[in-house]
Amino acid sequence: MVPSSERHVPVLLQDAIRYLHVRSGGTYADATLGFAGHAAAIARELGGQGRLIGFDRDPDALELARARFQALSEELGEQMPEWELHGDPFSDMSRHIPEASLDGLLADFGISSMQLDSAHRGFSFQADGPLDMRMDPRRGATAEQVVNQADEKVLADLIYEFGEERRSRRFARAIVRARPIKTTAQLAKVLSAVAPAMKSERGRHQIHPATRIFQALRIYVNAELSEIQALLQAAPKLLKPGGRLVVISFHSLEDRLAKDALREGARQGIFELLTRKPVTASAEETDRNPRARSAKLRAAERTEN
Repeated sequence: MVPSSERHVPVLLQDAIRYLHVRSGGTYADATLGFAGHAAAIARELGGQGRLIGFDRDPDALELARARFQALSEELGEQMPEWELHGDPFSDMSRHIPEASLDGLLADFGISSMQLDSAHRGFSFQADGPLDMRMDPRRGATAEQVVNQADEKVLADLIYEFGEERRSRRFARAIVRARPIKTTAQLAKVLSAVAPAMKSERGRHQIHPATRIFQALRIYVNAELSEIQALLQAAPKLLKPGGRLVVISFHSLEDRLAKDALREGARQGIFELLTRKPVTASAEETDRNPRARSAKLRAAERTEN
């Protein structure tokens, strides 16, 4: 299963490793393993005396990450750090990591290419599949349940808040009228009839009318913003003085949470900001990996306070 990971290119990899300032023999955590692209790069820097702790609530991603780490262990031999992987949301990190024990913590909030490419997961409207959208398919309500059971006002509010979609009421009304909606293609067709595609902020490409609604449903189903808030609140307690927090976000809601948390931490003397402005991908990287186009990296170092 390891070759599948080659489809997923870790975003801002070199920048993430540079800002983490990985110390040989240190203890690091990757809160969002995915295909373990970032984690594998950290492991190579850590050496045999280091320790790496990884988290992903998606059981498919965790299985791929485990296979990648087993292969990396064979490659590195004695230079492979001690490692452990947990199939938990990163809001539960504190249950597995003692306070003031980490030299670095990385979180990449983006959805993985495997999740988008797997039609049966329901994350994308590019291929028809069931409306699921759960990061952990073993728990919680599906997007289908939300789409077909939520009150019209609830739908409008979540589309507005999590999709930043001004036309939320029109989309919610169309969804309610079209019920029952069972598949991603069916939902995309309903949404396409409501409004035409919009230009992106930079005007370089068209945004399908379903894009923001799918984002909103995914965030709602997985409580993604609450998860991020929990991670950002826990990070100062888990990091040693001098330990570094690096977060990569992919849309304004995520980035706003990260920016506000790091700035507030700096104001309280808990963090020293390492990035006054977010680090973004180079033209070379975006040409190679278009997914990197919207990525923003922010970093901070834990102070002695």
